[in-house]
Amino acid sequence: MTAIELTPPEAARWAARAGLVLPAERHAAVAALANHIHGVVAVLRELDFADVPPAAAYQAGQEPHDAAV
Repeated sequence: MTAIELTPPEAARWAARAGLVLPAERHAAVAALANHIHGVVAVLRELDFADVPPAAAYQAGQEPHDAAV
């Protein structure tokens, strides 16, 4: 996780800015969930997909059936 994490008051402020009503007892839970999601996304951003073709290049049903039974 990064050194900068979303705090419960910041979660409340961002929710209000988005027009969402966030009860006070949910501020900490929302902040914790947002920090968890940020951590997961940070890990995904570190993955190297340089040799992986884009999803549009995949043709369903075109893969060879070579599994042993």
